[in-house]
Amino acid sequence: MIIGGTDIPQGPMIKRTTNSTAIEGPIRACVAEYTLAFSEEDLETLAEPHNKALVISFLLNNIQVKRVLVDPGISTNVIRSGVVEQLGLLDRIIPASRVLHDINMTGKVTKGEINLPVDTSDTVQNTKFQVINSDIRYNTLLSKPQIHRLRTVPSTLHQMIKFLTKYGITTIYGEQQAAKGIFAVYQEESTSVLSTSDVSRSI
Repeated sequence: MIIGGTDIPQGPMIKRTTNSTAIEGPIRACVAEYTLAFSEEDLETLAEPHNKALVISFLLNNIQVKRVLVDPGISTNVIRSGVVEQLGLLDRIIPASRVLHDINMTGKVTKGEINLPVDTSDTVQNTKFQVINSDIRYNTLLSKPQIHRLRTVPSTLHQMIKFLTKYGITTIYGEQQAAKGIFAVYQEESTSVLSTSDVSRSI
Protein backbone atom coordinates (compact mmCIF):
# COMPACT_ATOMS: atom_id res chain seq x y z
CA MET A 1 0.00 0.00 0.00
CA ILE A 2 1.23 3.48 -0.90
CA ILE A 3 -0.26 6.62 0.64
CA GLY A 4 -0.03 9.90 -1.19
CA GLY A 5 0.29 9.32 -4.92
CA THR A 6 1.49 7.04 -7.68
CA ASP A 7 5.02 5.91 -8.36
CA ILE A 8 6.86 7.87 -11.06
CA PRO A 9 10.06 6.10 -12.20
CA GLN A 10 13.06 8.37 -11.70
CA GLY A 11 15.92 6.05 -10.82
CA PRO A 12 16.97 4.69 -7.41
CA MET A 13 15.56 6.54 -4.39
CA ILE A 14 18.10 5.21 -1.87
CA LYS A 15 21.82 4.57 -2.19
CA ARG A 16 24.34 3.29 0.35
CA THR A 17 28.07 3.98 0.23
CA THR A 18 30.07 1.46 2.26
CA ASN A 19 33.61 0.20 2.65
CA SER A 20 34.74 -3.43 2.82
CA THR A 21 34.91 -3.44 6.62
CA ALA A 22 31.88 -3.24 8.89
CA ILE A 23 31.97 -0.20 11.15
CA GLU A 24 32.16 -0.91 14.86
CA GLY A 25 31.24 1.33 17.77
CA PRO A 26 29.32 4.62 17.88
CA ILE A 27 28.53 6.39 14.63
CA ARG A 28 30.46 9.47 15.70
CA ALA A 29 33.63 7.37 15.73
CA CYS A 30 33.32 6.95 11.95
CA VAL A 31 33.74 10.62 11.05
CA ALA A 32 37.36 10.06 10.05
CA GLU A 33 36.32 7.51 7.41
CA TYR A 34 33.13 9.14 6.12
CA THR A 35 32.29 12.75 5.33
CA LEU A 36 28.74 13.89 4.71
CA ALA A 37 29.18 16.25 1.77
CA PHE A 38 27.57 17.18 -1.53
CA SER A 39 29.36 17.53 -4.86
CA GLU A 40 28.76 18.77 -8.39
CA GLU A 41 28.11 15.15 -9.38
CA ASP A 42 25.04 15.19 -7.14
CA LEU A 43 23.55 17.88 -9.39
CA GLU A 44 23.93 15.96 -12.65
CA THR A 45 20.42 14.49 -12.64
CA LEU A 46 18.73 17.82 -11.86
CA ALA A 47 17.40 20.46 -14.21
CA GLU A 48 18.90 23.71 -12.97
CA PRO A 49 18.07 26.22 -11.78
CA HIS A 50 15.22 24.89 -9.65
CA ASN A 51 13.23 26.03 -6.62
CA LYS A 52 11.87 22.67 -5.49
CA ALA A 53 11.18 21.78 -1.89
CA LEU A 54 12.76 18.56 -0.61
CA VAL A 55 10.12 15.82 -0.67
CA ILE A 56 10.81 12.17 0.19
CA SER A 57 8.91 9.05 1.23
CA PHE A 58 9.30 6.77 4.24
CA LEU A 59 7.62 3.84 5.97
CA LEU A 60 5.04 4.20 8.73
CA ASN A 61 3.76 0.91 10.14
CA ASN A 62 5.39 -0.83 7.15
CA ILE A 63 3.31 1.30 4.74
CA GLN A 64 5.02 3.64 2.31
CA VAL A 65 3.93 7.24 2.82
CA LYS A 66 4.79 9.61 -0.03
CA ARG A 67 4.89 13.43 -0.19
CA VAL A 68 6.91 13.86 3.01
CA LEU A 69 8.13 17.46 3.16
CA VAL A 70 11.54 17.95 4.80
CA ASP A 71 11.67 21.50 6.19
CA PRO A 72 14.57 22.58 8.45
CA GLY A 73 12.81 25.91 8.94
CA ILE A 74 9.99 24.60 11.14
CA SER A 75 10.06 23.15 14.65
CA THR A 76 7.13 20.69 14.68
CA ASN A 77 6.53 17.37 12.93
CA VAL A 78 3.10 17.37 11.28
CA ILE A 79 0.89 14.63 9.83
CA ARG A 80 -2.50 14.88 8.16
CA SER A 81 -5.36 13.20 10.02
CA GLY A 82 -6.36 11.55 6.73
CA VAL A 83 -3.03 9.73 6.65
CA VAL A 84 -3.49 8.51 10.23
CA GLU A 85 -6.94 7.26 9.24
CA GLN A 86 -5.54 5.36 6.25
CA LEU A 87 -2.95 3.80 8.55
CA GLY A 88 -5.81 2.63 10.79
CA LEU A 89 -4.35 4.43 13.82
CA LEU A 90 -6.97 7.06 14.69
CA ASP A 91 -7.43 5.45 18.11
CA ARG A 92 -3.78 6.23 18.94
CA ILE A 93 -4.20 10.00 18.62
CA ILE A 94 -3.76 11.71 21.98
CA PRO A 95 -6.26 14.61 22.09
CA ALA A 96 -4.48 17.95 22.49
CA SER A 97 -5.14 21.38 21.04
CA ARG A 98 -2.13 23.35 19.94
CA VAL A 99 -1.94 26.36 17.67
CA LEU A 100 0.83 26.07 15.10
CA HIS A 101 2.80 29.21 14.35
CA ASP A 102 5.41 27.80 11.99
CA ILE A 103 5.82 29.03 8.42
CA ASN A 104 2.68 28.54 6.27
CA MET A 105 0.74 27.05 9.22
CA THR A 106 -0.06 30.20 11.19
CA GLY A 107 -3.29 29.78 13.12
CA LYS A 108 -3.81 26.07 12.41
CA VAL A 109 -5.11 24.20 15.46
CA THR A 110 -4.01 20.60 15.94
CA LYS A 111 -6.38 17.69 16.46
CA GLY A 112 -3.94 15.96 18.79
CA GLU A 113 -0.59 14.20 18.69
CA ILE A 114 0.59 10.71 17.85
CA ASN A 115 3.83 8.75 18.20
CA LEU A 116 4.78 6.71 15.15
CA PRO A 117 7.85 4.67 14.15
CA VAL A 118 9.44 6.39 11.15
CA ASP A 119 11.53 4.07 8.97
CA THR A 120 13.99 5.85 6.67
CA SER A 121 16.15 3.28 4.92
CA ASP A 122 16.13 0.74 7.79
CA THR A 123 16.76 3.46 10.37
CA VAL A 124 13.73 3.51 12.67
CA GLN A 125 12.97 6.21 15.22
CA ASN A 126 9.82 6.77 17.26
CA THR A 127 8.58 10.21 16.27
CA LYS A 128 5.94 12.53 17.71
CA PHE A 129 3.66 14.19 15.15
CA GLN A 130 1.08 16.93 15.58
CA VAL A 131 -2.10 15.81 13.80
CA ILE A 132 -3.92 18.42 11.73
CA ASN A 133 -7.21 18.20 9.87
CA SER A 134 -6.35 20.42 6.93
CA ASP A 135 -6.22 20.35 3.15
CA ILE A 136 -2.49 20.48 2.53
CA ARG A 137 -0.53 18.94 -0.32
CA TYR A 138 2.04 17.10 1.79
CA ASN A 139 1.13 14.07 3.92
CA THR A 140 3.69 14.61 6.66
CA LEU A 141 6.26 17.23 7.51
CA LEU A 142 9.63 16.52 9.11
CA SER A 143 10.98 19.37 11.23
CA LYS A 144 14.41 20.61 12.21
CA PRO A 145 14.46 18.73 15.58
CA GLN A 146 13.69 15.45 13.79
CA ILE A 147 16.34 16.12 11.16
CA HIS A 148 18.84 16.62 13.98
CA ARG A 149 17.66 13.49 15.83
CA LEU A 150 18.22 11.41 12.71
CA ARG A 151 21.59 13.16 12.26
CA THR A 152 20.78 13.76 8.62
CA VAL A 153 22.11 16.46 6.30
CA PRO A 154 19.42 17.60 3.82
CA SER A 155 20.04 19.67 0.70
CA THR A 156 17.15 21.19 -1.23
CA LEU A 157 19.61 22.24 -3.94
CA HIS A 158 20.85 18.68 -4.49
CA GLN A 159 17.42 17.15 -3.77
CA MET A 160 18.75 14.55 -1.37
CA ILE A 161 19.42 13.68 2.26
CA LYS A 162 22.59 12.04 3.49
CA PHE A 163 23.15 10.41 6.85
CA LEU A 164 25.59 8.07 8.52
CA THR A 165 24.76 4.55 9.66
CA LYS A 166 26.95 1.75 10.97
CA TYR A 167 27.16 0.49 7.38
CA GLY A 168 28.31 3.77 5.86
CA ILE A 169 26.63 6.74 4.18
CA THR A 170 23.02 6.40 3.06
CA THR A 171 21.52 8.80 0.53
CA ILE A 172 17.77 9.34 0.15
CA TYR A 173 16.78 11.08 -3.07
CA GLY A 174 13.99 13.63 -3.29
CA GLU A 175 10.81 12.97 -5.25
CA GLN A 176 11.09 15.81 -7.73
CA GLN A 177 7.66 15.49 -9.34
CA ALA A 178 5.92 15.67 -5.96
CA ALA A 179 8.10 18.62 -4.98
CA LYS A 180 6.84 20.68 -7.93
CA GLY A 181 3.26 20.52 -6.68
CA ILE A 182 4.17 21.31 -3.09
CA PHE A 183 6.28 24.30 -4.09
CA ALA A 184 3.37 25.68 -6.13
CA VAL A 185 1.12 25.48 -3.07
CA TYR A 186 3.77 27.21 -0.93
CA GLN A 187 3.77 30.08 -3.42
CA GLU A 188 -0.01 30.38 -3.19
CA GLU A 189 0.00 30.28 0.61
CA SER A 190 2.67 32.97 0.82
CA THR A 191 0.28 35.40 -0.89
CA SER A 192 -2.80 34.44 1.13
CA VAL A 193 -2.83 32.85 4.57
CA LEU A 194 -6.40 31.64 3.98
CA SER A 195 -5.74 29.82 0.70
CA THR A 196 -5.99 26.01 0.69
CA SER A 197 -5.41 23.30 -1.88
CA ASP A 198 -8.26 21.49 -3.59
CA VAL A 199 -9.63 18.63 -1.48
CA SER A 200 -9.66 16.25 -4.45
CA ARG A 201 -5.89 16.62 -4.80
CA SER A 202 -5.11 15.49 -1.26
CA ILE A 203 -5.15 11.98 0.12
